[in-house]
Amino acid sequence: MGADMTPARSPEKPSTVLGRQLGDELRRFRESSGLTTADAAAVLDCTKGKISRIENGRVPVRTPDLLALLRAYGVGHEGEMADRLTALARAANRRRRTGWWNQYGPVLADTYRDYIALEATAASIRTFQGQLVPGLLQTADYVRAVTVASKAWRTPDEIEQFVQVRLARQSRLTASEPLGVWAVIAEGVLRQQVGGAAVMRAQLDHLARITDLPNVEIQVLPFQRGAHASMFGPYLILSFTETAALDVVLADNPTGSIWLEQDQEVARYRALFDDARTAALSPVESIALIRKIAKEHRE
Repeated sequence: MGADMTPARSPEKPSTVLGRQLGDELRRFRESSGLTTADAAAVLDCTKGKISRIENGRVPVRTPDLLALLRAYGVGHEGEMADRLTALARAANRRRRTGWWNQYGPVLADTYRDYIALEATAASIRTFQGQLVPGLLQTADYVRAVTVASKAWRTPDEIEQFVQVRLARQSRLTASEPLGVWAVIAEGVLRQQVGGAAVMRAQLDHLARITDLPNVEIQVLPFQRGAHASMFGPYLILSFTETAALDVVLADNPTGSIWLEQDQEVARYRALFDDARTAALSPVESIALIRKIAKEHRE
């Protein structure tokens, strides 16, 4: 089911993926400034080993230390980049998280909480989905049907809490600085009877309407396109406003979800998405097909 459909686990240890994301960006800034780990250690009056552990995401970074490093690297302690990295540093240490999603902690997996924290600061998402409507585009009844089918939660209260998390995430689509979403969806997603005909009809109508938002693009990859490189699993690519920021990939596989952050890995998924969007119907053709299938669900 992916990262967001996994039962919650203990939230005590620092977040690995968020720490690595922060460390990778700090390493890039240090190297761009021409400073060594020894130079960075002198800034914080610590050992070179601690700087290495920070850059590897193995230890959390206090906000004062982060701001000191950013100043030393010539980034400054103000502006969008500093604000985002500060938020990332706070989120990386689970004990200091302040995001709205914390109130739902008991029903959220660690990977999903990491994902929401990154999504909250992302500028855009590109995603391919071969089994489900992307979470940001799901209706409440569709979310509920998928959650019940997953059997990951046992009580109605847990199920409803998860539904509320999914819906709360969608507020970013209409925020003052809206999240951009570009989704390529396999045709089978539109025809799968998740929750029954009425639920699917409402879900497809929602997809057709939500593309009225300037920040939402949907393309459908039809059956007749045949085999394609993305058919082996869903994935999404998170991008950020700052040009120096690193893209991050969350990919699903048979054993769960994995984060990919290395440049070569991320480049591979960018290429996969480009292939998928090129093979898919145009946005106009896609909406026409969505409406056609929605009509079939009414019959």
